[in-house]
Amino acid sequence: MTAPIITLTTDFGEADSYVAAMKGVILSINPAARLVDLSHQIPPQDVLHAALFLAGAVPCFPSGTLHLVVVDPGVGTERALVYAELGKQRLLAPDNGVLTLVERSLGVHRLFRLTESRYWGTNVSSTFHGRDILAPVAAHLSLGISPEALGPALTELHRLEFPEPRVAGTCICGEVIDIDRFGNLITNIPASLFAEGAGFLAEVCGRTARSVRTYGMASSGELVVVVSSSGLLEVAVTQGNAASELGATRGDAVLIRFE
Repeated sequence: MTAPIITLTTDFGEADSYVAAMKGVILSINPAARLVDLSHQIPPQDVLHAALFLAGAVPCFPSGTLHLVVVDPGVGTERALVYAELGKQRLLAPDNGVLTLVERSLGVHRLFRLTESRYWGTNVSSTFHGRDILAPVAAHLSLGISPEALGPALTELHRLEFPEPRVAGTCICGEVIDIDRFGNLITNIPASLFAEGAGFLAEVCGRTARSVRTYGMASSGELVVVVSSSGLLEVAVTQGNAASELGATRGDAVLIRFE
């Protein structure tokens, strides 16, 4: 039987030993584990960015994939560590809201709190639960232990207070919730709020962007708004950086007006 895929998503970066230590722990328990790095460039302690990242990545993986997530500003506190079956994906993560958007997309099948220490490392640091708890638990799961053995069942996950857009007459009021590496402003406004093909303008940071279907429909340097691959509206500068040009940050208001 082929070992399940174990993915890793962290805010550790790659200059330090943290990711390597987690991989070493997993491979020491299951040398046949198949490890896949999703990202170690999540901004430090940025749970919302991680939630958005996971929502875009996790559903694309084969059924039964085990995703290990360590973006954990509350490490060492009373926050729980959980095993979650969301749709047909399996996740190990701190229960701090990082799974909010994956849960919204895929739904919850089963949840367990990680309390059974026999599946943890021998010495548990108060600052590195990724290495000492989540990594060994992931390895044991990849060897076939039952999730029920990990601890008591839970009824729900902690959820982020995700900002929702507001419809006001012929306008939609939203905000910037993330900025990608291209400087595109990702909003909380889903394309499902308006009819396909509807023309609209976006107002953000005192500027107006026209809607286009693809970047190729705009001239270089033009401020535009498009429907992203995740189904959310994003404001961009064609062949440029909208965040830098507008001085935009997370939380800035975005107003959609229909033409």
